[in-house]
Amino acid sequence: MQQLDDLSDDELIAVYEVADRSVPHLRANFVSSLDGAVEIDGQSKALTSESDSRVFSVIRRLADVVLVGAGTIRDEGYNPLKLSGAARSWRLAAGLAENPTLAIVSSRLELSPVNPVFKSAVRPIVVTHAASPPDRREALAEVAEVLVLGDAEVDLRAVVDEFGARGMTQVLSEGGPHLLGSLTVADLVDELSLTLAPLLAGPGSSRITAGAPSTLTRQLKLKSSLAAADDYLFFRYLREA
Repeated sequence: MQQLDDLSDDELIAVYEVADRSVPHLRANFVSSLDGAVEIDGQSKALTSESDSRVFSVIRRLADVVLVGAGTIRDEGYNPLKLSGAARSWRLAAGLAENPTLAIVSSRLELSPVNPVFKSAVRPIVVTHAASPPDRREALAEVAEVLVLGDAEVDLRAVVDEFGARGMTQVLSEGGPHLLGSLTVADLVDELSLTLAPLLAGPGSSRITAGAPSTLTRQLKLKSSLAAADDYLFFRYLREA
């Protein structure tokens, strides 16, 4: 297993880069405790570390669009999406937009237009469906592009197709569990980047995926694994061809 601390930033980027950016690719990124908890006291931040933050930053650097559920925006207190100066310089040199676009999936549109997340470097996208409250769509249109895809629920496949049509082929899903569950059911997950935190959270916490129970499984193949000095482990799993 490679040692994360021995890798330069460029070497770490190479671990997580896709082979061909022109091919649509949806990567889900999650951190979990050893016993499968996705959060402690309602937030995933308690599971993170300096090494996890480093990997998280690299994965964001490679994304065209960061896809997040509205519940995660509310529960985690998401900051505006703005990359570091080094990350922006790297992206520009690589021919990418200076910052990725934040896209928020919301059925009920229970988002305040004054939420700081709407101060992201790129005007965010709010993705909803035709049955969502029209007055909330109108209010959010003042601070974001409102994208309506689906009749009574968000059509996630249409969302990914729309991103691809705009040249945003590299999609990074940062949660939450219900969004990952929906993406899995829609068979849209091409990759899972999983951080394993070296702690036991005990009973009561939810898993990294949520939604209606299903017996359908999808096989992934381990692409890379990293170990950090703080005992965090980082796994990259890809959909089998």
